[in-house]
Amino acid sequence: MSLVADSEIDCAAAVLRAGGLVAFPTETVYGLGADASSPAALGRLFAVKGRPSDHPVIVHLRVGEDLMRWSRDIPAVAQRLADHFWPGPLTLVLCRAAGVLDAVTGAQETVGLRTPAHPIAQRLLRAFGGGIAAPSANRFGHVSPTTAQHVRDELGVAVDMVLDGGASEVGIESTIVDLSTGAPVLLRPGRIGAAEIEAVAGRPVLRATSTSPRASGTLAAHYAPKIPLVLASPARLERVVRDAAGPVAVLARHVRPADSNAALWHVAAADALGYGHDLYAILRTFERSGCASIVVEAPPKTAEWEAVHDRLTRAAAGGGVGPDGA
Repeated sequence: MSLVADSEIDCAAAVLRAGGLVAFPTETVYGLGADASSPAALGRLFAVKGRPSDHPVIVHLRVGEDLMRWSRDIPAVAQRLADHFWPGPLTLVLCRAAGVLDAVTGAQETVGLRTPAHPIAQRLLRAFGGGIAAPSANRFGHVSPTTAQHVRDELGVAVDMVLDGGASEVGIESTIVDLSTGAPVLLRPGRIGAAEIEAVAGRPVLRATSTSPRASGTLAAHYAPKIPLVLASPARLERVVRDAAGPVAVLARHVRPADSNAALWHVAAADALGYGHDLYAILRTFERSGCASIVVEAPPKTAEWEAVHDRLTRAAAGGGVGPDGA
């Protein structure tokens, strides 16, 4: 992990207080941070990302922050989950408190809250002294960044400061659970799986419906590289590669066949955690390779792979987000 001096943390906190944008590491991906209580800062955040105004952002909190500052009517199950999994890669969607800005919630009556585990994120939150709205530090809909260099390459001078904390430990975004009605509802899978949540909550985790709150990263097309991505079953992988127009980059779970005509071939980590950690960095490498498309061998359809499947399915639906990442 890269070292960040206290002076850099203090400078970053000052940038946030002045309405600026700071990219910082979390254990999931890098976030693009703005003062969650400043309409002007949030307006700039949405403009830099090209993010729709009705798409809510997650507010990041320091350890020990009073949830009542941001939410109300907190059910006991929500507090149990926070006590068990925070700091960590779990976002809780709760009823918003009075004063939470519409820009944060997407004009909904709910707010997403998370206490990140990354030490640099916590140092920044303590120095700033408030909530930091922080979606991923990339153009809306594009592959999330997992290194500081990914942020610099994509956003450049649009970000006032980037804190370098090395490569993200998890590599995919947080699990999101809605508790605004009291019952836990999974809105987005992540490193913390439904079974783990059920064990702590003591009740089943329900699945999202059309009436569930909107949440970060839950659009049908999201997390997409700038070139089209096709998700192929193991049985169809070679045929899809052969039929593709132009050079193809392949992310597979087995070694390259001797007769494959793929331009690039990367053998993925065999386990879900390793795969998730590496995924976005690999996709970013592929989109810079000059290949016309990406073909990904679908991983197993088991509970441990649910978060990876979610990201790959949404990335495939993106169809290539284009050179501006929009």
